[in-house]
Amino acid sequence: MDFLADINNAVPEATLAGFSLIGLLLGAAGGDRLAGLLRLLAAIALVAAAALTFYQFQHPGAVDGISAFASPMAPDGLYRVTMFTLFAKGVTYVLAALALFMSGGFLKTAQMERYEYPLLITLASLGAGMMLSANDLMTLYVGIETLSLSSYVLAAFRRDSLKSAEAGLKYFVLGALASGLLLYGSSLIYGFTGGTGYSVIAAAPVSVGLIFGLVFVICGLAFKASAAPFHIWTPDVYEGAPAPVVAFFSTAPKIAAVGLLAHVLFVAFGPHISSWQQILAIIAAASMLVGAFGALLQNSIKRILAYSSISNVGFALIGIAAGAEKGAAAVLVYMTLYVIATLGMFGGVLALRRGGKAIDSMSDLNGLVKLKPGMALGLLVLIFSVAGIPPAAGFWGKLSVFQAGLGADLLWLVLVGALASVISLGYYLRLVWAMFIKPPGEALDKTDTSVGVVVFVTSILMFPVLTIGIQMLLDTAARASGG
Repeated sequence: MDFLADINNAVPEATLAGFSLIGLLLGAAGGDRLAGLLRLLAAIALVAAAALTFYQFQHPGAVDGISAFASPMAPDGLYRVTMFTLFAKGVTYVLAALALFMSGGFLKTAQMERYEYPLLITLASLGAGMMLSANDLMTLYVGIETLSLSSYVLAAFRRDSLKSAEAGLKYFVLGALASGLLLYGSSLIYGFTGGTGYSVIAAAPVSVGLIFGLVFVICGLAFKASAAPFHIWTPDVYEGAPAPVVAFFSTAPKIAAVGLLAHVLFVAFGPHISSWQQILAIIAAASMLVGAFGALLQNSIKRILAYSSISNVGFALIGIAAGAEKGAAAVLVYMTLYVIATLGMFGGVLALRRGGKAIDSMSDLNGLVKLKPGMALGLLVLIFSVAGIPPAAGFWGKLSVFQAGLGADLLWLVLVGALASVISLGYYLRLVWAMFIKPPGEALDKTDTSVGVVVFVTSILMFPVLTIGIQMLLDTAARASGG
């Protein structure tokens, strides 16, 4: 194993790890009075990690062993970067930095500004980067646990809220179960292939034991992506966790989890696609339908958005089920557009407050266009994009995964996706109806400036006239997938 190459490949993650250690020492010495400074420094560290990642993407020769995503065989080594993982990591770090940027006002208002918060976000992002660049199931597990353990604490970060404590406990218990499934699957794979490296697994012949191990690994990874039927934790955690934590959970870890699932299946299990394609297609169909129907029954905004995220993960899984050649670029396009729109939508809706309390029910959005017209218009564009309504940018992401599904002869899955899209209009249009048609309620509190900036920027990015940006994204995703 070339450990020097592994270290060279991990420079962005080393940056985050170094800041986390320094930040922990500063926080222990200075306490919560340094919370604001550490939040700023954490955002800078995440931006620096993103810049290093995109530099590696633009200059492949600067990294040892880099290749296009669809390389036929991964080389030995615990850590490896490809164009695909660099793209996913870069987007993850940018989203984490934005989530930190927009959290300041909420943390101060809710008296939650503690130095641990930015460190936990940084460690979670570090885990996301590690698992995306893993070239071995053990490295993957270390990355997942780094992300998961940080996320459990973040979910329960609001100490004076029983719902937040309940969210953290549920997330921890179910997350431990998912980690157990992943480890058990990894042990089966090791027993039947003789190794945990992706190259060893890819070269191994198909056997019953390998298939069983693969199923357990898929189950463990599907939990991290909140795909049905492993989604049980998502609505409760989203409802109970603090608003900025929910905005983070729904974006950076989401694209990392979907990217990880794609990377593992395409690289380690790519030669065995016939063994997992239908399994993933069924999970995709279940996620789309469970998310769409589940959201229709909700009145809590957080729970609606939670079920929306489950449904949208299902659409991304169509691209994975289509295989690396047809689906890799589609997955990147869809998830990038989805998480950008989701960050603005979650952040905007969850930052609205009335009488010092965060809004929670659908009726709290009534007449938003008259109370905060700029916010309402921005959210309208973002909702249309997440729903995949043309000509908003999200439509092109959904079109990409549908085309990938058709190219892989998964017509039935594309039809399920089309049905789920129609059903999902029911709850998305309920949000629009409340904001633009229903009479307004009491005045809302002043929205934090940072949140307004994020909503404005993300809504501009999702605006339908920016077709040049869409084409650039399509070209970049094709390059990242080796196309």
